[in-house]
Amino acid sequence: MRYGDIESGSARSVLLACTVATLAIAWAPPSEAETLAQRDFHNYQPIADAVRIETSEAPAIDGDLSDSIWKRAAVIDEFYQLEPHEGRRPSERTVVRILYDEDNLYFAIMCYDDEPDRITARIKARDGNIDNDDIVRIYVDPDLTRRNGYIFEVNPLGARVDALLQNNAVSLPEWNTLWTAKARRLPDGWSVEVAIPFRSISYDPKRTAWGFDFLRLVRRKNEKIRWSSINKNVDTIDISRAGTLNGISDIRQGLGLDLQAYAALRYTRDWDNAEGSGLSLRPSANAYYKITPSLTGTLTYNTDFSDAPLDKRQVDITRFSLFYPERRDFFLQDAPSFEFGGNNMQNDPNARPFFSRNIGIVNGNAVNILLGGKVSGEYGVLDIGALSVRTAGGAGVPGQLLSVLRLSTNVLEDSKFGVIVTHGDPTGATQNSVAGADFQFHDANIFDGNTLEGDAFYERSSSSAAGQDDAFGFMVDFPNEPWDASFRFKNVGQNFSPALGFASRPGIREYIGHVLRRDRYSDSILRWSEAGVAWDVVTGLDNEIQTRVARAWTAAYTNRGDYFLLETWNDRENTPMFTLPHNIAVPAGQYEWQVFHGRIETALDRSISGIFDVECCGFYGGRLLQTDSEINFQPNETVTLTATHTMQIIDLPTGHVAIHAGSLDFALNFTPDMQVRTQVEYDNISRDLEFSVRYRWEFAPGSELLVVAGDDANFNGRLFASHVSGLSVRLGHTFRL
Repeated sequence: MRYGDIESGSARSVLLACTVATLAIAWAPPSEAETLAQRDFHNYQPIADAVRIETSEAPAIDGDLSDSIWKRAAVIDEFYQLEPHEGRRPSERTVVRILYDEDNLYFAIMCYDDEPDRITARIKARDGNIDNDDIVRIYVDPDLTRRNGYIFEVNPLGARVDALLQNNAVSLPEWNTLWTAKARRLPDGWSVEVAIPFRSISYDPKRTAWGFDFLRLVRRKNEKIRWSSINKNVDTIDISRAGTLNGISDIRQGLGLDLQAYAALRYTRDWDNAEGSGLSLRPSANAYYKITPSLTGTLTYNTDFSDAPLDKRQVDITRFSLFYPERRDFFLQDAPSFEFGGNNMQNDPNARPFFSRNIGIVNGNAVNILLGGKVSGEYGVLDIGALSVRTAGGAGVPGQLLSVLRLSTNVLEDSKFGVIVTHGDPTGATQNSVAGADFQFHDANIFDGNTLEGDAFYERSSSSAAGQDDAFGFMVDFPNEPWDASFRFKNVGQNFSPALGFASRPGIREYIGHVLRRDRYSDSILRWSEAGVAWDVVTGLDNEIQTRVARAWTAAYTNRGDYFLLETWNDRENTPMFTLPHNIAVPAGQYEWQVFHGRIETALDRSISGIFDVECCGFYGGRLLQTDSEINFQPNETVTLTATHTMQIIDLPTGHVAIHAGSLDFALNFTPDMQVRTQVEYDNISRDLEFSVRYRWEFAPGSELLVVAGDDANFNGRLFASHVSGLSVRLGHTFRL
């Protein structure tokens, strides 16, 4: 991620002058002993041939690579550095072996290390932040889309992460499937064995060539080692230039039917309404049927979302709606099939036609999903995402039928064209539908090995309340080194109303862009430094400026993994009257102010790491001091603790408010498949305190026990008043037929 890119949102852009002295100190010529490999990485996309074995010969997945069957495997041992020295031989040797039978794809990975006692391995949790450790990552693109695929990661403790790759721009680690991996620490490094069932992924049985790539991270050196895509301009989740795995044929999916059955015994105590209290037994089920190996039909009944984590607490000090990401497994399954608008929507969700979080959550209240059906995946040249859900009545809202259809197809090799249609309003207040089309261009080898991307979309809503209106936009992105630039335009009509989507700011035209330069260094304390400028101009549909932000920044990243950023921006706002927390008014008018911002992030592999972010001082004719702090404590492989705190002190002529929002996330990871996780979220404006304690044990692949205790209460510093308390015990199993 490029922290200086204002569209990334996680770190804002910085003072230009701050790195001048640093650049002079840090520059050093490359060592003569480190020579580039004799490869043309502009066109380098290696090929491997998978070796087929009989099911009876399959290796035991235990992390021990001594099984004799691995001697017959395809061997990959030619890897190159992606960082810190692009194209050079790795400092540590890696060997990957590949086999498959009719049921599974197998990998044996030996990660040699000259200093095995310095291997970083602290995270044991399933779907934890294992990229804080040494890891290996397998990329699989069964349909050779060069856009969408799957990621499977393992660390030296055997902790696993699986994720969907969407549009070469987004990974969705919330997605989960059934697969097996075991790892071992050894005197000369560490080893991993992996088995990925073909039934756990979508594929075209007629296609024998799959997109494939491999990455190893040596965390203490921040060294990234990759098989293909040896280009710093290609993001590590970009598979457009991945290699190819040939020869996968005659594989099976059985009946292609997975049945997930759950039973949850739940006790709820509603402290405000005794009639809402009681004990209930809630059955739920999901069925996944492979209509074809690459097209999945899904049915859900009485869907259970008790495994979804708490949302991060946010307090809004803008006049626009906050955006919360989707975390529920049912909607994350094949989520790339529903993606629309490309990076234009990923970087800014305003005017997104479909946002699955609107289903099952109405006006902040959860409503049950009685029945839902989904078809997702590929059929011929089409990528299909079709969803229809029936919700129950609740929270004063009648039950609704909500539907979306998304179709797309690849054009121009790595680009695609698609359409989308949605219908329904979760609140039941309107008759609402949206129709749109988009084109997404991607070329990862243009202008001498650089990447060029472009997106364009058009959509129109029809609503019985807001009438008809449209939204459209385009983006051009040149995400390369040393130069990186982008420009984005978006027009959102005043009455554009996507009831199943997300529109935070209608009636605007927005122009966003940035230009930055990043320089890398050899034999220096710095890995890279960058400086750039960016702008964001928002006008009304009458072209009168509402918002204008001009930014400049400088940033540096050390070889140790520490990150430093300084920036300033000038903000000019022409705003209507709105209110901040505690009803502090921001009068209508024109405002202009200057902000200074700094950020420090320490290396992730330390037992204690953290982030500190501060900005001040202007804000709507007054002053704002904002700090964001995060501390991560990982003393060993069992305990992880993360504490966050956001402070916003606002002084305006109309009043003063001090906002504090914090969270605590504490986990005990007994094994990669057994965890106790406690989450606490609180802010002093709503005085709402939520906590959740979850015990999860996957005692066999596809079999899980989940125990969740939680409470939603008000706390004013002295008095604790519960609203709803609950305890649930859920047992689930996946039957594969």
